[in-house]
Amino acid sequence: MLGLSVAGLVGAAVGLALGYVDYRVVSGVVIGRLRKLDRSQSPEEKAGFEWKIQILRIVLFGLTIVAFPVIGYLLGVTIAGG
Repeated sequence: MLGLSVAGLVGAAVGLALGYVDYRVVSGVVIGRLRKLDRSQSPEEKAGFEWKIQILRIVLFGLTIVAFPVIGYLLGVTIAGG
């Protein structure tokens, strides 16, 4: 099976779940704080602000959903062996 260890795959699955939870918590806190700091005056400024928040949400999602499973896989292989 492509040389992937079962322990590593279990670690990656756990990392994926933790990454999703982390994404929900971190994005909620960060985006909530950014919305409080919003000083948009016009609809164009508000649209630009919302666009930047959407970009931030995509970046956070990508980083956590990629990084956590990789770390989980490496920890699974390291702890349980490959």
